[in-house]
This record gives sequence, C-alpha cells and structure tokens, in this order.
Amino acid sequence: MCNAYARLRALLTRWKLSVDRRNDEGLSTGTFPDQPAAVIRRLPDGGLEALNMRWGFPPKEGAGAPVTNARHLDSDFWRPWLQPENRCLVPATSFCEPTDTRPNVWHWFALDETRPLFAFAGLWRPWTGARGPKKAPIVGDHLLFTILTTYANADVKPVHGRAMPVILRSEEECARWLAAPAGEALKMQRPLPSGVLKVVARGPKEDEVEVAAELSDGLLPHP
Repeated sequence: MCNAYARLRALLTRWKLSVDRRNDEGLSTGTFPDQPAAVIRRLPDGGLEALNMRWGFPPKEGAGAPVTNARHLDSDFWRPWLQPENRCLVPATSFCEPTDTRPNVWHWFALDETRPLFAFAGLWRPWTGARGPKKAPIVGDHLLFTILTTYANADVKPVHGRAMPVILRSEEECARWLAAPAGEALKMQRPLPSGVLKVVARGPKEDEVEVAAELSDGLLPHP
C-alpha cells in the first residue's frame, strides 16, 4: 500500500463510540506517514474509543522511516501486537497507489465515486521516543498505528502489483477484527473481491486531498 489515504472526520459517527478523544484541530482529510490521525480501538468493557495516534511503527533497526504497513505477521516484529487489545480500525474513504512504472502516476481507489466510509485493519502500540517533523520533533510517549496489507486484487494490480490494504466494509467485519482470537482475525488479511474498488482520481492533485510532492515511492519495507 502506498503512504497516503483520505478520510472524512464527520463520518466517524458511523461507529457507536463509548469514548471520543479525537482532536482534529489542524488535521486535514489527507493522512501521510508520521502524521496523527483518528483510529478506533476496543475498550476492555467492549465499547469503542476513538483517539488520535501517529501513523507508523518504529523501524525494526531503530532508525529510518516509520513502518506504515504490516504484511508478514509471522515476524517477531509484529507478533507482540496481534492480540485483540492491540488491534484497531483506521477509518478512511480512499487510498492512494502509484503506478509501478515511471513516471509514477498516483491513483486514488475508493468503494465508489461517492467515497463511502470503510476501515483499514490496523495494529497499534505504545512507544517512547522522538516522532514528528525533524525541525520540531515531539519527544515523549506516543501511540502508533500501522495498516495491514495483503496481495493486490485485480482492481489494484494493474496500477500497483505488490500490495493493497486490508479493507473492512461491514460492522460484522470490524467487530470481528477487533475482538476475535488472533488465529481467526488473521484470516481476514486478504484482498477485497475483484470489482469492488474503483479508481476515483488520478494524478497528484485531483482527489479530495492535495497530495504532497514528498510522498515516497511505493511500499515501505515490511519487517
């Protein structure tokens, strides 16, 4: 999955939240690596909490770019965070992939032209260190999230053949991802059926978000 997605803040009301601790001040609808965004996690009593976390786990070797995508979940890097208490939903309305050939052309995928809300399957963890812009790093305790990916389906593969995010469309899927035992939940790491996703925009500035020029090319490494 490429490192950009879009969301609509108001549509988070789709989920019946027990607690809403989001702070959308200063946030745009576009989300890029190492930026804060809203996620939803399950509380111990079964309720749902929305709050801000920063996109990207710490890199495996301790230095480098945040790890925004999780694919090889049998790795020791991911195994500690696979239980229900460390799973989350990442609300979105579209996601962006570049063409595999250069010059890269950015394609925005959504469920249809109206960009209805869905959720990425995510993982989250606490972490202490420096995150945020290099000119003004934020040092301290952080909550971080990453998005599960899988192999590309027939809709995404002609554009970006390596991977796509794991997308949850129904309330049942979202509830199962948050609460099911790890063995059952990880079976959900699969692409959407062919024909479900549509290309709703092409090019860096044609979607509902203005895509920054500094977007990285393709996937970040998967530990």
